[in-house]
Amino acid sequence: MKLRENVLISELTTMRLGGSARFVAEVSSLADVKEAYEFAKDAKMPVYILGDGANTIGRDEGFDGLIILNRMKGMEVVEETSDDVLVRAMGGENWDGFVEFCCERGYSGVECLSAIPGTVGAAPVQNIGAYGQDISQTVDNVEAYDTRENEMVILGRDEMKMAYRSTIFNDGPDAGRYFITAVTLRLENDEKLEPPFYNSLQKYLDEHQISDYSPLNLREAVSAIRAAKLPDPAEEASAGSFFKNIHLSDEEALTAREEGLKIYDKPDGSHVLNAGWLIEAAGLKGKELPGGFHISDKAALILINDSAKSYKDLEKARAEIVRTVFDKFGFRLEQEPVELVAKERRA
Repeated sequence: MKLRENVLISELTTMRLGGSARFVAEVSSLADVKEAYEFAKDAKMPVYILGDGANTIGRDEGFDGLIILNRMKGMEVVEETSDDVLVRAMGGENWDGFVEFCCERGYSGVECLSAIPGTVGAAPVQNIGAYGQDISQTVDNVEAYDTRENEMVILGRDEMKMAYRSTIFNDGPDAGRYFITAVTLRLENDEKLEPPFYNSLQKYLDEHQISDYSPLNLREAVSAIRAAKLPDPAEEASAGSFFKNIHLSDEEALTAREEGLKIYDKPDGSHVLNAGWLIEAAGLKGKELPGGFHISDKAALILINDSAKSYKDLEKARAEIVRTVFDKFGFRLEQEPVELVAKERRA
């Protein structure tokens, strides 16, 4: 286990905000994980699990505890038939690298999740999703260290209670209880997704006359779309998509359509109101905001930190966006990135 003291959270997260963390541990094995939690337990301090910091906001007060960075590596095909395949990756692997591993082998189920920043271990926590896919559709199980029982466990899909950007790992009484060491997905073998696709993806495929919907082709299309819209965190500080999309009932979707709002119907029959569309339609795309932020002129869901150093600056920018959208459309936006704060439960 590699242990550091008094590390700025702004250096660990892509939004580049946050005070100091008392300790930061990098773990690359199960033994390291157990050692890290024992260290926190002996010191009576809280623990926070962090991947690559792409979906996390640090706060000015920092974190008087231990942040654990998952650096466990390895990917493998566990089982394969003519219909499907089980693919396993360690929690510290780069998510997009794992998607590439799957798509290059022709496995379908995560191709639309290409180019999402972060680690494999973080993907089930937030139930990541994009372009009509989310990880809840393919995750078979996760292997995790249960910090309450001090033992390794395997949790199946149903046990994770996966909803939109919500699971047992980040919501409810068990939030923070499990340290995910590995994730296994069940993907389709030699199958292709069929149109219609999510609006922006379908538009890209049509414009580039792509009719072969192989996992690798769809991955390349999604990656190109995201590259054109999303800033490189190394050059422009952001936390990815900053607001959650809004899910509507059948009645709400019908009313919203009658009012001219843009609704996406998912294959499962649910209806989604795109938060980025609301922000753009409210006239905020590209706008400079209080506190040293601006909304990307390429993608309205991206809030970029130009010069802010304080969480209070972020609060000002966020409040203006939420207020403007609510005043115009009557929908209240909810922040997607989680905030790095101490939980009541201690290690």
